[in-house]
Amino acid sequence: MIPYGRQSVDDDDIAAVTLALKGDWLTRGPAVTEFEEALAAKVDARYAVAFANGTAALHGAVAAAGIGPGDRVATSALSFAASAACAVYVGATPDYVDIDGATLNLDPLLVPDDVDALVAVHFSGLPVDLTALGNRPRVVIEDAAQALGAVTADGPVGNCAHSDMTTFSFHPVKSITTGEGGAVTTNDVQLAHRLRTFRHHGLQPGPADEPWSTRIQEVGFNYRLTDIQAALGTSQLAKLDRFLDRRETLAHRYELALAGADVLLPPTAPSGVRHARHLFPIRVERRREVYDAMHEAGVGVQVHHVPIHHQPAYAYGTTAADLPGTEAAYAHLLSLPLFPDLTDDEQRQVIDALTTALDAR
Repeated sequence: MIPYGRQSVDDDDIAAVTLALKGDWLTRGPAVTEFEEALAAKVDARYAVAFANGTAALHGAVAAAGIGPGDRVATSALSFAASAACAVYVGATPDYVDIDGATLNLDPLLVPDDVDALVAVHFSGLPVDLTALGNRPRVVIEDAAQALGAVTADGPVGNCAHSDMTTFSFHPVKSITTGEGGAVTTNDVQLAHRLRTFRHHGLQPGPADEPWSTRIQEVGFNYRLTDIQAALGTSQLAKLDRFLDRRETLAHRYELALAGADVLLPPTAPSGVRHARHLFPIRVERRREVYDAMHEAGVGVQVHHVPIHHQPAYAYGTTAADLPGTEAAYAHLLSLPLFPDLTDDEQRQVIDALTTALDAR
């Protein structure tokens, strides 16, 4: 089965992990700092704080920003649940914003003026245009789980040109992987400090006359990334540009091959913007038939995403009628395989399976 996404790990990555395993530190050591510094340099941010996963990074970001009970956090429902769960974790309420069908990102003009925070999801790696916000909320967090390597007119996603923090995920299907892992970038020294404290149980140094002592002023979590994972991340980060180039090549091949097919191709990046190409989400009629036919042909297409408000735990009173653009897109979305190690022959198999499935309808 050709999956929709998978990690690209080579001998250099394995050697980096082996070196970490042979070292003195398996956690809270120098490999984590090295990875954070490399990530911050890559996205042109002052600080990067590594977390155990992308969901933990989102949780840390909203907590560090002081979001809590009584606050409303706007986000896109066309995302994984973590984009809303981070608000729920701190006692805030998600407020779902409909998407722009032309970009599949939330429509900045629809963000309510009275929300306390915005978690702006860069769907499939295409950056949200945050300069189009009608009114900037008190806190703006970019959910760039799918967008490491994307670039806007203001620089790399992660430089926080129009946000307070940016979060990333390093799950195996993302731009690079640490196995599980995530990070938050920011240019604010106080936010960076709060993020580091939050990921380590809330621990801070105790009184000077008790060198063994620590104090917990605010509740934190054990959200640390290990040195083993960080070593893999640093090795992977050195290959990011090559990974992105291959993703772009594959996406362009899909676009050429499917130009005359009965599908709606994914949104492309405007001039001056680089798409991270995490997904290749086409839109098709009679999706279930196409989905089943492609799986039978050995192609593991997937749907991204089941809208968050469809999940009972995160609905918060939102109905399909509230988000017509989201519902219209979701009814037809289907993600084709796209990852750096996808071969040309495998991609041709995907295209042939899709063409056959479309012709059989």
